[in-house]
Amino acid sequence: MGSGRQARVTIADVARHLGVTKSTVSRALNGYPDIAEGTRLRISRAAEALGYRPLSHAQAIRTGRTRSIGLVLQIDSEDSARPFLADFIAGVTQAASDATWTVTIAAEPTEEKVRSTVGRLIEERKADGFILPRTLCSDPRVELLRDQDVPFIMFGRTEDSRGCAWFDIQGEDAMSGAVARLAALGHTRIAHIPGGPQYFYSQLRIDGFQKGLSDAGLPFSPDLIGAPAMTRNSGARVAHDLLTQATPPTAIVCAVDRAALGVYEAASELGLTVGQDVSLMAYDGLPEGAYATPGLTTYAVDSFAAGSRLAEMLIQLIRGADPEELRELAPPTLVERGSDRPPSLTPAELAQRVIDHHSKQPVQWEDNQ
Repeated sequence: MGSGRQARVTIADVARHLGVTKSTVSRALNGYPDIAEGTRLRISRAAEALGYRPLSHAQAIRTGRTRSIGLVLQIDSEDSARPFLADFIAGVTQAASDATWTVTIAAEPTEEKVRSTVGRLIEERKADGFILPRTLCSDPRVELLRDQDVPFIMFGRTEDSRGCAWFDIQGEDAMSGAVARLAALGHTRIAHIPGGPQYFYSQLRIDGFQKGLSDAGLPFSPDLIGAPAMTRNSGARVAHDLLTQATPPTAIVCAVDRAALGVYEAASELGLTVGQDVSLMAYDGLPEGAYATPGLTTYAVDSFAAGSRLAEMLIQLIRGADPEELRELAPPTLVERGSDRPPSLTPAELAQRVIDHHSKQPVQWEDNQ
């Protein structure tokens, strides 16, 4: 009496089913570039339908690949509450699974430990290539992977893009679009609170903000650019400084939503109301923005789609695609709420309102929120 255990489907079974050679099936399933894309898809779909599953250790010996994507995240105080992370990881893992790949995920608290973990995964051959989120202006992860000749794709851009593949959201267009929207509402003095200067997106968004002013025919002044802010409390501090200027802005555009949430606190401390006395727009699409009063008008990112596309592009790269041919930009989506409205006060009137309501005691912002 048999055990009832179904025999494992082999490459030979797939080849017989399709009437092709075992070599063709093997090369198609392992992504060799000499196999036409239509043939590769036909073979991979047949293999899946028949229930073929490669033996990962044998495949790694044969091809030098583990069919695994590496993703090492830096989870620090600025990122721990980012809800889009779950959607991003879901997108990466779903796309990898659809291609019968796996994802090796690690998390570290510092940039140094992220680099160390990437190096360890390379040495242990735990991943064939890496997705690099939140790229820096000068990114040591890029240099490490270049030196090791390991494929990688960036979620973002960097200063030295030689040999780099990337997928990014057009944050600079969001900033110029925000300025255009506010200018159309009647604002003539609009400020920007940038993100961390170490991140390449921050400069892109400053550039987009300045382009928006130029396109709207509005003058640029350096005092319209606040200090960098990545958290609610740093956003509150910077907004406080902007709104207590002799000629304050009547509208503020933030590079990130978390800083924008701090603008509400600063406005309240100064006797102002967001959406009435000062308008506000930002970027990220964090759920918390919907629950602010009034709701935050922002540009949202489809994090699931971004993660999915990054995984697809990295697999193409690992299979031999030219990295400089794998560069894509996607637009963010405007989410209209109530924080941006026509100005009710001129800058001079706003300054007087602040003077009338400003506390004699300095506002204290906690650093740990």
